[in-house]
Amino acid sequence: MVSRLCQLWNWVSRLTLLILFCLGFYCSNPPLAAAEVTAAPSPQESTEQVAPIRLEVDPSNISSEKVSQFVHACLQVVALIERREGELQGAETDSESVRIEQEIEAEALKLIEAAGLTRQEYLQLLGLANTDPEFGERIAIQLQEAAG
Repeated sequence: MVSRLCQLWNWVSRLTLLILFCLGFYCSNPPLAAAEVTAAPSPQESTEQVAPIRLEVDPSNISSEKVSQFVHACLQVVALIERREGELQGAETDSESVRIEQEIEAEALKLIEAAGLTRQEYLQLLGLANTDPEFGERIAIQLQEAAG
């Protein structure tokens, strides 16, 4: 059971990170409230280079509502990626590829915001789930429950 959860989480996090970071989906919104996640000072980011997100977090302070919002957004973003992946891979020109990437990025942000999260919150929770085994398991369990 735990192995299957880990595989599911690894798959979801890889897909989500791939699309968000490949599309230049860098952090520019305010972080989660201090009681939920406190971001460590990060280096200056430019629009051409994505700096890794470093967090100092107590996962037990993240509300179940925030986790549920993240899980919902994550599943929506993964479905978007799967739905548009073939179109992106089939792009014949760089300009077509860039146009499709921009559309995917905009749609992903809408999905994340519709779930009640900012881009910054989503990326922080994604980073935390990838670095904290207990929080990652918490996310994986909810992903499995939500996916049916």
